[in-house]
Amino acid sequence: MSRMLGTVSMGVRAPIIRQGDNLTEIVTGSILDAIRIDGVTPRDRDIVAMTEAIVARAQGNYVSVENIAQDVRSKLGGETVGVIFPILSRNRFAICLRGIASGCKKVVLMLSYPSDEVGNHLIDWDMMDQHNVDPYRDVLTEEKYRELFGFVTHPFTGVDYVDYYKKLIQESGAEAEIVFANDPRAILNFTKNVLNCDIHTRARTKRLLKAAGAERVFGLDEIMTAPINGSGYNEKYGLLGSNKATEDTVKLFPRDCQDLVEDIQKRLLEATGKHMEVMVYGDGAFKDPVGKIWELADPVVSPAYTAGLEGTPNELKLKYLADNDFANLSGEALREAIKDKIQQKDGSSLVGNMAAQGTTPRRLTDLIGSLCDLTSGSGDKGTPIIYIQGYFDNYTNE
Repeated sequence: MSRMLGTVSMGVRAPIIRQGDNLTEIVTGSILDAIRIDGVTPRDRDIVAMTEAIVARAQGNYVSVENIAQDVRSKLGGETVGVIFPILSRNRFAICLRGIASGCKKVVLMLSYPSDEVGNHLIDWDMMDQHNVDPYRDVLTEEKYRELFGFVTHPFTGVDYVDYYKKLIQESGAEAEIVFANDPRAILNFTKNVLNCDIHTRARTKRLLKAAGAERVFGLDEIMTAPINGSGYNEKYGLLGSNKATEDTVKLFPRDCQDLVEDIQKRLLEATGKHMEVMVYGDGAFKDPVGKIWELADPVVSPAYTAGLEGTPNELKLKYLADNDFANLSGEALREAIKDKIQQKDGSSLVGNMAAQGTTPRRLTDLIGSLCDLTSGSGDKGTPIIYIQGYFDNYTNE
């Protein structure tokens, strides 16, 4: 009889990771323990994934508020700095903002609206329509924002981020001014020194600012790209992808992960005889219908993965085949016809084939990372390692 389970995503418990821990041994050992204790049968093309947080923790990749302040002061001059397009997150940005403000005399904080880049909302669209506010053109002062929209709190955290960020800047010793705009060039009316904090649109933002006459332009990805007084760093992403560690430090996105995933793959092959794929994952992509957030606060979903995870799905839509190609079949005849159609795939791209329309056009690492992120959660599950079976199966696999 054919097995009934297709894709299965399992959270694997692991020790609490500390700086200096050997992740190759811990991840491999945790997977082998799960296989032994829970009776899992390993297979070729199983996927083992670990959250970026444990990789960065093992690396000791941390920076302090003081480190950030020193780098910001050195690169942006220490006077008035425009800090534009940050996301609204205490975990992601609050400690970074403390460091930034500690390296300036004044911060002009420019927030995008009605939401930040990853979907956290400041303003309701209906209220903007009511007040004839055009988010593509209008630049709002803090006073105008309050007059029109009042004190808006996040539906889950209960935080008024405008007030929260302003107080953080002031408590860090800098003067604070808040404005709201979506054109990055609007900040140049206040200062020519700009730190843009957007994630996925950062290259365009820098290009527009430089073309419009900005004197110093740095992205969050260019702060803490080298160690300061023995600190952590990320030469590729800087502060992007960082998370709050303590009230005075942040954990950076991990660096140099490729050897790690390949070492784990090798160790698992030696131990099980199965060729598994291995990846490091961060934020996935999924929209919350209430809080509106898309996640996606990391610069990439996966900073490192083994070669078998390169590419995109190449799948046929079963319901299309059933309703079109084989509309006159049912039961076992329909099942066999669909299985035969799948077996005819020769590995060439199905782009443009109607039978593939509606399959998810995303990279495998982005899809799998989203699955991992949802499986592990972000709280007290204690499962920073994910073991996935059957992801590459199709209807023909027995």
